[in-house]
Amino acid sequence: MTQAIRYEKGQDQIVVLTLDMPGQSANTMNAVYREAMAATVARLQAEKDGIAGVVITSAKKTFFAGGDLNELIKVDKAHAKEFSDSVRVLKAQLRSLETLGKPVVAAINGAALGGGWEICLACHYRVALDDQSLQLGLPEVTLGLLPGGGGVVRMVRLLGLEKALPYLLEGKKIRPRQALQAGLIDALAVDRDELLAKARAWILAHPDAAQPWDNKAYQIPGGTPSSPKVAQMLAIAPSILRSKTNGCLPAPEKILCAAVEGAQVDFDTAHLIETRYFTELVTGQVAKNMIGTFWFQLNDINAGRSRPEGFAPYLTRKVGVLGAGMMGAGIAYVSACAGVEVVLKDINLAAAEKGKAHSATLLDKKVSRGQLTAEQREATLARIHPTQSDADLAGCDLIIEAVFEDRELKAKVSAAAQNVVGPDAVIASNTSTLPISGLATAVPDQAKFIGLHFFSPVDKMPLVEIIKGTQTSDETLARGFDFVLQIKKTPIVVNDSRGFFTSRVFGTFTNEGIAMLGEGVAAPMIETEARKAGMPVGPLAVSDEVSLSLMSHIRQQTAKDLQAEGKAVPTHPATQVIDLLVNEYQRMGKAAGGGFYEYPAGGQKYLWPELKSRFERPDQRISAQDVRDRLLFIQAIETVRCVEEGVLMSTADANVGSIFGIGFAAWSGGALQFINQYGLNDFIARARYLAEQYGERFSPPALLLQKAAQGEVFR
Repeated sequence: MTQAIRYEKGQDQIVVLTLDMPGQSANTMNAVYREAMAATVARLQAEKDGIAGVVITSAKKTFFAGGDLNELIKVDKAHAKEFSDSVRVLKAQLRSLETLGKPVVAAINGAALGGGWEICLACHYRVALDDQSLQLGLPEVTLGLLPGGGGVVRMVRLLGLEKALPYLLEGKKIRPRQALQAGLIDALAVDRDELLAKARAWILAHPDAAQPWDNKAYQIPGGTPSSPKVAQMLAIAPSILRSKTNGCLPAPEKILCAAVEGAQVDFDTAHLIETRYFTELVTGQVAKNMIGTFWFQLNDINAGRSRPEGFAPYLTRKVGVLGAGMMGAGIAYVSACAGVEVVLKDINLAAAEKGKAHSATLLDKKVSRGQLTAEQREATLARIHPTQSDADLAGCDLIIEAVFEDRELKAKVSAAAQNVVGPDAVIASNTSTLPISGLATAVPDQAKFIGLHFFSPVDKMPLVEIIKGTQTSDETLARGFDFVLQIKKTPIVVNDSRGFFTSRVFGTFTNEGIAMLGEGVAAPMIETEARKAGMPVGPLAVSDEVSLSLMSHIRQQTAKDLQAEGKAVPTHPATQVIDLLVNEYQRMGKAAGGGFYEYPAGGQKYLWPELKSRFERPDQRISAQDVRDRLLFIQAIETVRCVEEGVLMSTADANVGSIFGIGFAAWSGGALQFINQYGLNDFIARARYLAEQYGERFSPPALLLQKAAQGEVFR
């Protein structure tokens, strides 16, 4: 069994500490690490007279991954003191290293994130491999945490408050060259040999190295919170932060507190403040929600849990995209960026060229930010071949249809493409609502047909919803899954149904907001409370983005389909409001110049003033809590219905899909975790109250009642 930290002293009296956690692919700050580091620090102190310096590096592909989330997710309020004590021990170990009286260098051979970066910060000098795939930073905030191993304290003392806050509050990860420019690392190396050589050379040249903050004359760069320039920035920082989090995410607020309070006291007291805030977050519910979904469930999905077994991984070489509008152009862009050849087809060459130009614009932005070279831009762009001819699709092993939501049009373009590419290619539709099993009838082999539902804008949205039609084969599903991972997106797999999972649930959110407007609730209240509930955008604003005319068209297509199937057409209180805006007021949404909002050229959008006189009723009394709950509960209830009907097959797909695809409140950990953390019995009681007050649609589904009765949660 390997040691967690290997201790090797060379002839030059330099000790190389190699982090190598046994039985794990990455190093983490677990109990084994803590014991190993305690023994290592004790040995260094005992032998320090015969030591010239210390180099810390890693035997793994990554340098160090950070805190052990398996441990962190279990810490409850009852164990807060015990946890806080263990953090203080861990910090004392790093403090012993940096005050050893010998130079300590971090030789960063792979990603150093979270706790890994905190180890690097406790070193006097940092040298990293010049590798664009290597990431450095403190992403704890994205899991509802703060950097609790000294990250807040040392970043503020290294860079100053103003420069440190973006890394802490946004969890910004950066590449080695950017880190060098920012002053986070001191040197770059081309390979491992040079990495260690530079570390050794620096040690021998700086025998008296110490941390800048351990110098009596040291001052925090840019000044303390009481200096005028920093005080001015801090006066507005909380309100800017509040406008971003709407009070839903405690981590950014605690980070700001720890940073500002820590900058006003001595180093040791600053650490104590950081540990207290860290303990508060770790024992809180929001961090548990976020760690569970954004770490464990997301990793589960990306590891292929929903992928059928027994099929070798498939590499898509050439994809044909039908339709070069915003969706098609976006799909072409992410495919080309992943190294896939793309044929981008539209009704005429000019439209296809315009779709390719979208990629050129996005790539130019990357070049201007230094994320891409001009040669890389050219190579990516050269992979996109615009055309108006079906014949150019020859050789594609995947076709993705991304035309307007019209059944006949989709059938026509899919069949034409299928004739060219032959029987082995997979045909996919990017429909957001039309059942895949129906669309599949356009091609001879329905087993080769699948839904790949992308989200707009494709370059930014991380999710793809894979829809399995009744005839879709497991092999086709495996190929679709592999393609989504190949283009660096997160795949969730759902069974076929009208609107699938994301569009169905998203529709309940927009409809509920619009229904409230129809009841006379003030539009500003609806939009504000939606954001306070944790939704990124209000239901009226997002309806404008989708376009009210499209919502109306989808509803008509659905009604037509249901009537043809002899099924009842459901009614919703939002329908009347949408019809009024589209038909009577001619307000179709943002693209058409205005919907619920006005969009002045070059100015900020604002709510259409006439909503007040046409819809608002001063006698309409509704609490802010009811508005927030209606918007979150209706989505959670619809998600349970998707599980009940077999549309959703895993809790991970439900939680990750609801956040990445719909923007469900991130603090909650997703639509099903929202119910878990609320408590199933309490959720049912609240849903029944909402059903009495606002309509049957809030009635808890049978599956929810059954789980509550059995004392279960959604796992």
